[in-house]
Amino acid sequence: MLHVSPLCDKTQEEFTKLFVEYYKELDCADDALHLVEEYILPDLLAGLLSIEILKDGEAFAGFIIYQLDDIDNEWNFKEGWGDIREIYVAPSHRRQGLGRLLLYTAEMKLKEKGVEKSYCLPVEGTEKFFLSCGYAQANEYSEELDTFVYTKTNLDNKCGK
Repeated sequence: MLHVSPLCDKTQEEFTKLFVEYYKELDCADDALHLVEEYILPDLLAGLLSIEILKDGEAFAGFIIYQLDDIDNEWNFKEGWGDIREIYVAPSHRRQGLGRLLLYTAEMKLKEKGVEKSYCLPVEGTEKFFLSCGYAQANEYSEELDTFVYTKTNLDNKCGK
């Protein structure tokens, strides 16, 4: 059975493991454990971002990190928009619609907060996923992350196949 829930103390260790796997897969030079402890968890506790963790049966299978861009947040790219910051599904759980489930969950939670539009800065190779979920490549480019911005202006548009 699938279960998506907000990150809590009981699931923090599993989230950290998944995040470290995610950063290894991205081949990032940054210390993933340091990022979790010094930035992600403090930002979560401060209410600057949200994290949902996915459990498939007894296995933790993925997560999504998202936020409402706000002037008080250090990472404020498009004020008033929802920002899909990170999404990860463990390799053994891919191609089952779990990424779509995580994305849809985040979009609905953003919508509950009054957000009407969201964006993401996809890593190379994930653009098709976001396109299939209703995002479109915008005419904006992030020099810092070396990627185009992808936007979705109707959060009622569910992720299709």
